[in-house]
Amino acid sequence: MKENIPKRKYIGIEKIEARWGFAFTVPAILFFTIFSFYPILNALYTSLFDKRVLSLAKPKFMGLGNYFYIMQSPDFWNSIRATFVFTLGTFIPIVILSLLLAVLMTNVKNNKMRGFLQIAYYTPAVISSVVAAAIWMLIFDPRGIANLWVNWIFNTPGMDRRWLSDSTMVQFSTMIVYFWKYIGYFVVLFITGLSSIPSTIFEAATIDGASRWKAFWRITLPLLKPTVVLVSIMAMLQCLKTFSTQYLLVQSGAPRDPINVITLNIYTTGIRNQRIGRASAMSIVLFLIMLLFTWLQFRTSKSEEVEY
Repeated sequence: MKENIPKRKYIGIEKIEARWGFAFTVPAILFFTIFSFYPILNALYTSLFDKRVLSLAKPKFMGLGNYFYIMQSPDFWNSIRATFVFTLGTFIPIVILSLLLAVLMTNVKNNKMRGFLQIAYYTPAVISSVVAAAIWMLIFDPRGIANLWVNWIFNTPGMDRRWLSDSTMVQFSTMIVYFWKYIGYFVVLFITGLSSIPSTIFEAATIDGASRWKAFWRITLPLLKPTVVLVSIMAMLQCLKTFSTQYLLVQSGAPRDPINVITLNIYTTGIRNQRIGRASAMSIVLFLIMLLFTWLQFRTSKSEEVEY
C-alpha cells in the first residue's frame, strides 16, 4: 500500500511578497498608531472632561460642554479669524511663487548656478523656527534693515513701520517670516516634479512653434498637477498649524489678539490656564478643519494619473 504523504500547500510568489510587504509596513503602522492615532483619540476623550493639568481631583465628565463653551467664546473665534487670515495670506503666495521660482531655476543653463540657487533657497527651511523668528525680530526692529529698505523705497526716511507693534503689520510680519523660511522647501518639491517631465515633450512643442508661456500653460502646468496638489495640501496644513513664530513674537511684546492663532490659543488654554479639556476640544476642531480642507482640495482637484 502506498503511504499517504500529506501534500505541501503551495504558496505563490505573490503571497510571499505580500507577506514581506506587510512585515515591512508594520513598523510604520506602529509608529503612526502610537504617535498620531493614539494622541488624536486621547485628545477626543480628554475633550469630554473638565480636566486640569496639575489637579489631583478626578476629571468631571462634561460631554460636549467644552465644545459648546469654545463655540460661544469670542477668543476662540478670534483665533479662527487669525488662523484663516494667516493661511490665506501665506498659502496662496507661497504656492504660486514657489512654482514660478522652480520654473525659472530649471531654465538656468549653468548647473553650478542652479545648484547654488537651490541651496540658497532651501537653507532657511533647515533653520530652526526659533532661530528664524529671532533673525526677523532683529530685522523688524525700528533700527533694523526692514525699516531702512522700506523707507528707502518710499522715500520716507526715519519712519517706523511698527512691524511688531501695529495689529496689521504684525500679521504681515508673521507671513513674511513663514514665507522666507518655507518657500525654498516647496521650490525643491516643484523642481523634483518638473524634472520628472520628459524634455522631449518640450522639444516637440518648440518645433511646433509653441512659445514658453504657452508651453507652461498647456504642458508644464497640466503635467505638474499631482505635484501642485501635493504642495498646496502640505503648505495649507503647515499654515493651519503654525505656532512657533506667533508664540515668539508674542513673547517679545507683540500684540496677541491679531496673531492669536488656534495653536497658540491651545497652548495658552492648556498649559498656562491648565484647562486641558478645553484645549483638547480646540485641537479636535483644528483637526476637523484640516481634514475638511484636505478633502476639499482632493475633491476640487480630482487629480488623476498623469501620462506622458
